[in-house]
Amino acid sequence: MDNPAKTYLCPMHRDVRQQGAGKCWKCGMNLLPEGTRFGMLRHIVSSPLHIAMVVAMLLLMAAAMMMLMAR
Repeated sequence: MDNPAKTYLCPMHRDVRQQGAGKCWKCGMNLLPEGTRFGMLRHIVSSPLHIAMVVAMLLLMAAAMMMLMAR
């Protein structure tokens, strides 16, 4: 059970903080308890869309590096 007196913050916007759980007013992400390790990783794997975006970025970076090395 969540501790309502605990401070929660946005993994993307460290300036967004509040007492108790909720959502970030800037991006809508779930706030995580302060001190939570790997909060961004948990957020990324929580949605297939996020996983697809990360995979697409990695593929683009790999393609760009291969093009640079082929010169």
